[in-house]
Amino acid sequence: MAKNKNLIYIAVSIIVFIVLAFLYSTPVFSGKQLFQHDIVQYKGGAKELLDYRTDFGKETYWSDSMFGGMPTYQMGGQFRGDIIKKIDSNLNFFPRPVNYLFLLFSGFFLLGLVAVRNWKYALLGATFFGLSTYFYIIIAAGHNGKVNTIEYFAPLLAGILLVYIRKKYVLGFIVTTLFMGLQIAANHPQMTYYLFLALGFLFISELIRVIMKKTPVKHFLISSGIIAVSCVIGVGMNSQRIMANAEYIKETVRGKQILDNDSHTAGKSGMDKESMLMWSYGKLETLNLFIPRLMGGGSQEPEAKEMMGHVQQLVQENVSTQEEMDRISKGFGGMTYWGDQPGTSGPAYQGAVVCFLALLGFFFAWKKYRYWILGASILTILLAWGSNFMPLSDFFIDYVPFYNKFRAPSSILVVVELLFPLIAMIGLYRFFTDEKLTEEYKKKILLYTGGGVLGFTLILLIFGKSLLGFYTESEKLYFPPFLLDYLTDERFKLFKVDAVKAFIYVAITTAVLFLTMKKKLSQNIALVIIGVVSLFDLWTVNKRYLNDDNYVDRAFAENPFQTETSDLLADKVADNPNLQSLLANAQVNKTLETIAEKDKTHYRIFNNILGTFNETNTSYFKSSIGGYHAVKLRRYDDVINEYFQVMDSVKVPNILNLLNAKYLVAGGPEQPQAIPNPRANGNAWFVSDIKFVNTPNEEIKSIGIIDSKKTAVIASDDKSYFSSKPVQADSTAFINLTKYQPNELEFKSQSKTPQLAVFSEIYYPHGWKMFLDEKEVPYVKADYLLRAVHVPAGNHNIRMVFEPEVIEKGKWVSMICFGLFLALSAFGIFLMNKNKKKELIAEKA
Repeated sequence: MAKNKNLIYIAVSIIVFIVLAFLYSTPVFSGKQLFQHDIVQYKGGAKELLDYRTDFGKETYWSDSMFGGMPTYQMGGQFRGDIIKKIDSNLNFFPRPVNYLFLLFSGFFLLGLVAVRNWKYALLGATFFGLSTYFYIIIAAGHNGKVNTIEYFAPLLAGILLVYIRKKYVLGFIVTTLFMGLQIAANHPQMTYYLFLALGFLFISELIRVIMKKTPVKHFLISSGIIAVSCVIGVGMNSQRIMANAEYIKETVRGKQILDNDSHTAGKSGMDKESMLMWSYGKLETLNLFIPRLMGGGSQEPEAKEMMGHVQQLVQENVSTQEEMDRISKGFGGMTYWGDQPGTSGPAYQGAVVCFLALLGFFFAWKKYRYWILGASILTILLAWGSNFMPLSDFFIDYVPFYNKFRAPSSILVVVELLFPLIAMIGLYRFFTDEKLTEEYKKKILLYTGGGVLGFTLILLIFGKSLLGFYTESEKLYFPPFLLDYLTDERFKLFKVDAVKAFIYVAITTAVLFLTMKKKLSQNIALVIIGVVSLFDLWTVNKRYLNDDNYVDRAFAENPFQTETSDLLADKVADNPNLQSLLANAQVNKTLETIAEKDKTHYRIFNNILGTFNETNTSYFKSSIGGYHAVKLRRYDDVINEYFQVMDSVKVPNILNLLNAKYLVAGGPEQPQAIPNPRANGNAWFVSDIKFVNTPNEEIKSIGIIDSKKTAVIASDDKSYFSSKPVQADSTAFINLTKYQPNELEFKSQSKTPQLAVFSEIYYPHGWKMFLDEKEVPYVKADYLLRAVHVPAGNHNIRMVFEPEVIEKGKWVSMICFGLFLALSAFGIFLMNKNKKKELIAEKA
């Protein structure tokens, strides 16, 4: 009977999560869809991939749409036989973002049931976690892979706790393996890496408990073995994805550096420190977990527009010289945000109630949770400081494996956003239910902690302006007093509103706990009050960053690259800044569309209007010199940094010619111009001169000054390729592209002498095969980032095809691991049922 009752409560809780998710996302009822910047960029960059999938019913693992060409592994490529990804897709069946919110709630609910075995506290903890503000910020931005990965944080931890804490070996194995697989399938290794840094503390905690003889050695070894096997199988079910990405990462900006200069050291792995640590959380900024706009919130808060208007008015009234105007412009950053990061979409707000309860949890929770959660929370907060705490950052970058593969250390706070709700829920459960905690102890901790938090908040309210400043060093240096005073006053007002709310929320929570302890309130009423206050707190803050303005008509969401404007579209756009940006680019898109329709051959476009290396409008219509992606191929990124950051008027055109930039789009967004580039090298060309260079630095510098139509720059390491392959000039020789698919290109050539054919296709040493008259032949890297092959005299057919062997190998490993998961799960359930039957027989006897 009790079991059936619990099942009903669990079912009701799940319905509550569905209702909450839909209530937060009401525009989906009218058919509207989320407008997400990164998803718009994805649709542009993945257009060629998606078209190929539609046209041929199969996958291409190479696309020429961005950065001259790159693998599609991180662009939405799908893998054959990827069963675990299909499970992930089925779990995310609700419309976006309802699917994310539902799984965030439900996943933590499972964790709560494992940790405290009480549906009420699990339900409350699920709202603590599922309403964490950071999740809503990344959903609004379109970081779907990130939030998809975070969905599986809590259930994966639940599986591990089932094994270590609950000793449910079979169930724990199934849950851990399944959600480990789903975690990897969500494809955001950085988030998974951060989670496992925290889980390391759980492992150490369990090991210490063994040493202290609080846990049997046998149980620890069995549990650790089960979890290790679960993780290996979970990872193994994603072998295609992992093996392909592992191969790819080596050739990207996350892999080894090639050049030797001020910002790079050849052979060193990972990104340079400046890029890695650019988004580092400020030490003081950590208090944003408790007061969201302590540092102004996001760079574009709702109040920012009004503040900007007032700033412009103040400048017009008080500034009379261009010199003073120039000085002021040097100090400008965001209107509201004044923290250490270059900019931010919003704070990593955890909730005043949740932070307060988490603080209490470190006193009330069981020790088996308390210390590892505390250790993991402290470490992740310190790592989030990044460049603001270099001793620790340097140590992790230099000595901790893979840490230097990831950027934006502030995002490690996702670990805190998992652990604070967990310790808050456990602490609250023990406060209300564990008789081992004396009333005197609870009263002492509650009054000291509550008084301390309220007192601290009151001090910030009274003295915060003088203590915190509310300005950046740049603003203090360049802004005149009238402007600095206005900004600090407005920012202090924003802070004050949130700080007063935090004070009230904590006061209510403290009072509720105290009254319940004194038997003046029932436990259920107390939980309802705490839940409502916390929900109201987080809900209202989250609506600043993900609200109805983030939803647009389906037509805009599905086709964000508008090529026409009309009164009807203008009415739909209204004051929505997201849609305004789409229509603002309509003329540029039309120009790109016209180029693509008039010239259907294979070439690239250099778009110099929208920010070449931060847009995918171009890629939506045609192959682009630029694009938008965090994991670019290293060699291409080196060329961008070497040439396009400076935009040398002689060298940059040489690079564009190499990359077959047949058209340039210049001018302005309202009057773009399509400029043909008659000097583009074409898809392939023969060269008769070879310039051997000794270092990558010489190689990359040479390509900007040579006549690439006649000369190829080859690394001295590849001299052996030419030992029996002479190259001679022939003015009548030619090579033409006869077939183009992103993963297969064919050329016809004719020459009287042996030639070196250079292709305007990006060199990638894995998966590309070169065929000369259908016989596979070796090829070589030329001009730092292109492919080249020796072609004998005569008429020849040259074909290059992308057939990465890692995909097929990974497919079989994935399927074997999934089969192993099913077999071990079935065997475990069989043994479990067999043991239960034995126990029943023994009881009857």
